[in-house]
Amino acid sequence: MAHFEFFVILTLHNRFRGEKVTAMSQLPQNMMILDRMNELGLSDPLYAFALDELLCRRAGQGGPPVCHIWRYPQAFVLGSQDVRLPYAREAMDWLESNGWPVVVRNSGGAAVPLDGGVVNLSLIWPSSSEGHAGYRYDFETMFGLIREALLGTGRIVEKGLVEGAYCPGDYDLSIEGRKFCGIAQRRQVNATIIQAFVVAEGSGSARAEFVRAFYDIASGGDDSLGHPIVVGSSTASLEELAGLGPMAAFSFAGAIKDIISGGLGGAALVDALHLPERDEVEAIVASIRARYLK
Repeated sequence: MAHFEFFVILTLHNRFRGEKVTAMSQLPQNMMILDRMNELGLSDPLYAFALDELLCRRAGQGGPPVCHIWRYPQAFVLGSQDVRLPYAREAMDWLESNGWPVVVRNSGGAAVPLDGGVVNLSLIWPSSSEGHAGYRYDFETMFGLIREALLGTGRIVEKGLVEGAYCPGDYDLSIEGRKFCGIAQRRQVNATIIQAFVVAEGSGSARAEFVRAFYDIASGGDDSLGHPIVVGSSTASLEELAGLGPMAAFSFAGAIKDIISGGLGGAALVDALHLPERDEVEAIVASIRARYLK
């Protein structure tokens, strides 16, 4: 199996388990961190989703649980319902003509723009993990991890539907009523992927207005079709909400790694995770594209 040298891999240490009830107590033991924050050169925005799919299969076959942290320079990711809007093709053509590659992900959720200021997290583990109790456990674990990562900011992270936000759901994460994170899930027979996008840097409202423009075109201006009715003021970034500064993406990702590595951060470098061969990942990319974007 190939493993790419630019990936930073860490192992979950247990030294702080039992000292207090935190996100650490919900995460599977021996979780590995796949850090792809600096890998922005891959040409296909579906690569990360396909990699998740393969790592999930491995987890279901006895492989390690993984936290995958990644960014993508510029892409527009749709949910399966978005492509059913009457003018979705015209909206996708508009996006692509403006330099935004369009893909449809194989997990739940609705439209999300990705760029270098958005941090994506995937928690991947076998369904037989200790304490695993279904989809709410998965969502609660991601919520707990993100909330703990932001404790140092002094801000209170809340969960619950944020009206007017893009990719809305019961596990919208917000600060002072403005959404900064959405969570989706992909379940396989023996393992689960729980995915979150975190708007870390830049303008949250500008991203929301961009998503609204997509829906205005895709719906033909008809707000009765059941798609999200997005309002710019619904969304903000961690840079705006939590005072993390212009490097908020790296500050947030560092906090996530610090929690999972038991406080050892980047110092806990261990043997590299054996990743799928590139052609395996690209085969899954082709499969997702053929199934969801026709």
